Amino acid sequence: MATDTPATSPAADALLGQLFPLWHLVIGGFVLLVLVLSVRRLAARGQTRMTTALLVTGTAIAGLTALGIFFDAR
Repeated sequence: MATDTPATSPAADALLGQLFPLWHLVIGGFVLLVLVLSVRRLAARGQTRMTTALLVTGTAIAGLTALGIFFDAR
């Protein structure tokens, strides 16, 4: 029985298995850095902008959660 998938060596799989967590860590670090910088800038703009940002963020989280529950129930 022939397959169309190319054979990969176990060494290549092991290397990719070690690199994936590293890339997740790098991406997570950049996300955290951008989050801290944006919150600092937003906080410097004042309380009303912070309140608006929190309301928008909370609404987005609630909406995404509702959509996730709706589509998961189908």
